[in-house]
Amino acid sequence: MSNTPQSLSVQKALDDAPISRYQWKTILLCFLIVATDGLDTAAIGFIAPAIIADWGLSRPQLTPLFISGLIGLTLGAIIFGPLADRLGRKKILIFSVFFFGLMSLLSAFSPNMETLALLRFLTGIGLGGAMPTAITMTSEFLPARRRSALVTLMFCGFTLGSALGGVLTAQLLHLVDWHGILVLGGVLPLALVIVLYFFLDESPRYRVSKNEPAQNIAAFMGKITGKAYPNTVFHLDEIKTGKSAVTALFQPGLFMVTAVLWLAFFMSFLIIYLFSSWVPTLLGSIGVELSKASWITAAFQIGGTLGAIYLGSLMDRRNPYKVLITSYVLGAGFIALIGFSTSNIPLLVLGIFGAGVGISGAQVGFNSLSAILYPTECRATGVSWANAAGRCGAIFGAFAGGTMISWGYEFTTIFKALAFPALITASCILVLYMFSLAKQKRASQKAPINATPANVS
Repeated sequence: MSNTPQSLSVQKALDDAPISRYQWKTILLCFLIVATDGLDTAAIGFIAPAIIADWGLSRPQLTPLFISGLIGLTLGAIIFGPLADRLGRKKILIFSVFFFGLMSLLSAFSPNMETLALLRFLTGIGLGGAMPTAITMTSEFLPARRRSALVTLMFCGFTLGSALGGVLTAQLLHLVDWHGILVLGGVLPLALVIVLYFFLDESPRYRVSKNEPAQNIAAFMGKITGKAYPNTVFHLDEIKTGKSAVTALFQPGLFMVTAVLWLAFFMSFLIIYLFSSWVPTLLGSIGVELSKASWITAAFQIGGTLGAIYLGSLMDRRNPYKVLITSYVLGAGFIALIGFSTSNIPLLVLGIFGAGVGISGAQVGFNSLSAILYPTECRATGVSWANAAGRCGAIFGAFAGGTMISWGYEFTTIFKALAFPALITASCILVLYMFSLAKQKRASQKAPINATPANVS
C-alpha cells in the first residue's frame, strides 16, 4: 500500500459533507458579532434626542457625531482587512470586537460633544473591521451550495442587532439615560470577546494558506465534516501569488474586478444610507406626520431583512449574478415608484418595502458574492476594502440628501434621481458576471492548476 499522501481540496471536502454543528457554531458566533455591531451602530441614532436634550444642542450640531462614526467605519475596513489576511481572521475578529466594545464603553463617560465624536470615530474603526472579517470567516467555513444563504443568514444579525438597539433604548432610556445605553453597547461585545476566544476557530482555508502541518489541518477538517482524513494533504484550488494582500487586489485579472466592485458598493451604500438618514424628513415634506413617517420608513428595513433571506437562498439555487442584477433593477423601479406616490400612502409603503427588498436585501447577498471574487490570500482585504468604498458612498449619500433638500429639490425629483445609482450597481454586477465568464473560459483552455499543498511536516 502506498504511503504517498493524497491531495484533497479544502472546498471539495466542505462541499462533500453536510452542514455540521461545528459550522453552525461558527455561523452563530459570527451572527453574534454582527448583532453587537448592529446594536452599537444603531444605538447612537436612537439616543441622539436624549443627547440633544442633555447638552442643549441643536440638530445640526450632531452632524460631526454621525460623520465621525462613518469615517471610522471606513478607516477600520481599510486597516483591518489586510491585517486579517496577514494575521488571521480569528485574531482580527477578537481584537475588533474588543476595541469597539471598549471605545463604546468609554464614550458613555464623554464630558462633551468633541470627546464623544472622537470616541465614536474610534468605535467606528473597530466596527469597520468586525463586519467584513465576519463575512470572510463565515464564507470560508461553508460549502458552495449553501454559502450565499448561510452568509446572508449570519448577516441578518446586523439587522436584528439594530432592531434590538431600538427596543432596548425605548425600554431602558428613561432608567439609565443615554450613558447607560452606551455602557450596555460596550459591555455586550466585551463579554462576547471571552466567548470568541474559547469557541471561535480559525478558518480552514486560512490555515492551509499559511502552510500549517498537514496532520493538524486533517484533524481540524475532521472536526468540521465529521470524516476521517488519514494520510491526506489539503490544498486550495487557487494559485498563490506570493504578493501582499493589498498588492494582490490590483494584480492583472483582479484590478478591474476590484474597481468595478468598489463602484457597485459605493452606489449601493449611497442609496441605503440616504434612505436611512433622510426618508423620514422627506416624508415630512409631503405632509406625512413624523409618527407615521417612522413606521413607513421601517418598511425599508423589514423589506431588507426579508429580501436578504430570500435572495440569499435564491443565489444558491440560481446564478447569483443574475439574481442580484434583477434585484437591483427591480429596486430601481420601486425607488422610482416612491417618487410617483406622494398622494397614495399604500403605494408609497409598497415602494419603500420593495426598495428595501431590492436594494438593502440585495446588498447583503452582494456581501456574500464579494467574498468569492477573491482568492484566500487577499479575501479579507477585498471584502473589507469593498465595504470601505461602500462607506464612502454612505458618507456621500448622507451629504447628498441634505444638499438636495437645501437646494429645494422636490420629493419626486429626489427619488427619480435615486433610481440611477441602483441601475449603475446592476450594470456593475453585469460587468462582474462577464469577467467571471471570461475567467471560466480561460481556465477551461489551460492545463489543470497546480494545487498549493499544506506543509507536510
